[in-house]
Amino acid sequence: MATTTKKEKNYPLLPRREIESLISEGKQIIIVDGYALKLDAWMQYHPGGDKAIQHVVGRDATDEVNGLHSEEARGMMKRYRIGRVEEGKWKNFLSPIQGGYFRGRNEEGEEWESGSGSEEGSSVFDEGLRNRKGGSSSASSVEEDEGKDGMAHLDALTKEEIKLDLQRYPALDTETQERIVEKYRELHERIKGAGLYDCDYKAYAIEGTRYAIFFGLFLFFLKRKWYIPSAVFLGIFWHQLVFTAHDAGHMGITHNFQVDTVIGILIADFAGGLSLGWWKRNHNVHHIVTNSPEHDPDIEHMPFFAISHRFLQGLRSSYYERVMEYDAAARFFISVQHNLYYVIMLFARFNLYRLSWEYILKGQGPKKGVAAWHRYLEFAGQVFFWWWFGYGVMCRSIEGNWNRFWFLMVSHAVTCPLHVQITLSHFAMSTADLGVDECFAQRMLRTTMDVDCPTWLDFFHGGLQFQAIHHLFPRFPRHNLRKSQKMVQEFCEDVGIPYALYGFVDGNKVVLGRLEEVARQAAILKKCRDVFMEGEKGKH
Repeated sequence: MATTTKKEKNYPLLPRREIESLISEGKQIIIVDGYALKLDAWMQYHPGGDKAIQHVVGRDATDEVNGLHSEEARGMMKRYRIGRVEEGKWKNFLSPIQGGYFRGRNEEGEEWESGSGSEEGSSVFDEGLRNRKGGSSSASSVEEDEGKDGMAHLDALTKEEIKLDLQRYPALDTETQERIVEKYRELHERIKGAGLYDCDYKAYAIEGTRYAIFFGLFLFFLKRKWYIPSAVFLGIFWHQLVFTAHDAGHMGITHNFQVDTVIGILIADFAGGLSLGWWKRNHNVHHIVTNSPEHDPDIEHMPFFAISHRFLQGLRSSYYERVMEYDAAARFFISVQHNLYYVIMLFARFNLYRLSWEYILKGQGPKKGVAAWHRYLEFAGQVFFWWWFGYGVMCRSIEGNWNRFWFLMVSHAVTCPLHVQITLSHFAMSTADLGVDECFAQRMLRTTMDVDCPTWLDFFHGGLQFQAIHHLFPRFPRHNLRKSQKMVQEFCEDVGIPYALYGFVDGNKVVLGRLEEVARQAAILKKCRDVFMEGEKGKH
């Protein structure tokens, strides 16, 4: 609990029942440093979008807020305080966007209890994930009992995987989770004290030189009509550039919101054709509800991929606000997803163009406040990108339609390692929902893995190889991530949380194993349904 000043002591004490009633009326109440914040007025201004706030309504979001926001932003949030909460650990509600129920003022009923684990889906990262070539024990039993209902089989998998996560990770009781929170905050202070939040601008000078070389080689070969080498270097330029846009989106360069955002837009929109605003809205939700099948847009890739058997039930995405149907297209792609993984990754950038324009044209970003003008800068950036790339390069500089086609395909396919890297750190990890009692640090480490690589290859991975550390400290400058790895490992050993670290090749094997496992579950589900339907026909 944070200490309060004399002025802050004037805030009234809000009983838990009062906060529940306010949320039932549609108020956006979160808990930060022992205070209740009412964020209704801030929703339309929030640069990270409204969804990120909605997912922490009714919860103690202290670590999420501290991790994702600058000191200036955190100071600004104090104006939204409406009261204090009772001393001791706040017992989280399940937020409305995630299906939580809140009693109104005059509504009777038992006190809402947060469970130690929900009945929702899960997957685990353990040795079994790589070794289960023939499927899990529950899968085998279903194949023996082909008449068993397919949904019952999926529910059994859900419970089994939650059980495995509960066995592998620290207990969800209050004492254990409070100790993890305390140790995590101590680690945060150690990292700040070591100066690791200070950006290494010399590293960016090297980055900028590398970008200029790649772009120069792209132009050099383009002028000589060597289209394939030109396309390769343009793709490498885009691949490398995204890492700095990621840094800027997290305010990891200058730590100034406006400056870093403009840097990010110049890189992402003007040079790469991708919307930084879309990325921030999407990515902030990802950092809050990492690897949740219903809520994390970074793992919602139906109909092409399903990394959890729960997608086979047709889940509703709270981010896209639609049901992700397990339809005919999904049944086909998921049945072969482990074979098509790298092929689809070759074309992933095209989908990002679509999402970027959708975000800008639909006005999904803030319409008021300090971030409102970013939409117009992004629109200008998109026009500029399609002018220099779409018209200047594709139409004016390349001769012949086949040359244009191959230039387009090659330049975009070269960015494939970036998309593999992004999915690598999460596709192989747990998708289990262990309930609202799990603290931020444990949830991040349970759903994210790091990739081991030699120091000289850091430029290739661009900091994304330290995703677990990045999820613990999102605003951390990426050139300092490796320096903090030992401290994070010590923290994990101290609190008993497994630190997932794979080599790049082994990590890819684990991802392919996960995709193959879900494909196998899809085949079992189809078999169960076919048997069930035949049985029903026989009754008539």
